[in-house]
Amino acid sequence: MLDFHNHLLPGIDDGSPNPETSIQLTQGLIELGFTDFYCSPHIIADTHPNNPDTIGQAAQILNNFAKDNNFAINYNYIAEYMIDDVFISLINKKEPLLTFSSNKILTEFSYIQKPTHLEHVTFELQIQGFEPILAHPERYIYYHNNLPYFEYLKDLGFEFQLNLLSVTPYYGKGVQKVTQHLLKSGLYDYACTDLHHERHLEALKSFFTKESLADFYKQYNLKNDQLFESLSHK
Repeated sequence: MLDFHNHLLPGIDDGSPNPETSIQLTQGLIELGFTDFYCSPHIIADTHPNNPDTIGQAAQILNNFAKDNNFAINYNYIAEYMIDDVFISLINKKEPLLTFSSNKILTEFSYIQKPTHLEHVTFELQIQGFEPILAHPERYIYYHNNLPYFEYLKDLGFEFQLNLLSVTPYYGKGVQKVTQHLLKSGLYDYACTDLHHERHLEALKSFFTKESLADFYKQYNLKNDQLFESLSHK
């Protein structure tokens, strides 16, 4: 089972602070049934100004640590791109972006204010051959009173990635309610952990087992396994 949204790379954003913690968190995810990992640190201009080089270096540090400690996991990496002015500049300049599978790119919106220029952004991404995935759409509370807008985001070309903890009250009842609506509407394509720290892991373990999580993916026809197959054949 593939988790392509997590913050396991050490010391690079608001996720794992060091390789030791990264391994501990990964072990917990393995117990829940996850087998393969694409780490996705934030790229946010104001707070986490990462780039392919800084992310690649962090992945190398973690993979070296895992190898030295006989931990048989290879950490791949992408990024979680905030759709902001810097990101728009990157796509306008056709800068190289961190992608996986068939040029899929993980994106997020601000939690505080609605993104602007979405039509331009999605058009440019698609023209350049990218397939955008929107991380945790259920957590953007400014859309909670406008549920049809989620259909519009799908029409713009976004695939949707659910945060597993959004199924629970972890992020609040409002997020949980919208999550149920999106699940029943069949709008989610994938589900990932968005794991940052031990609290996330303990919450996941309190609500899911390996068996119940596998059943959840089947119940809602989530495509993590298909994505994994496409990656493993590249």
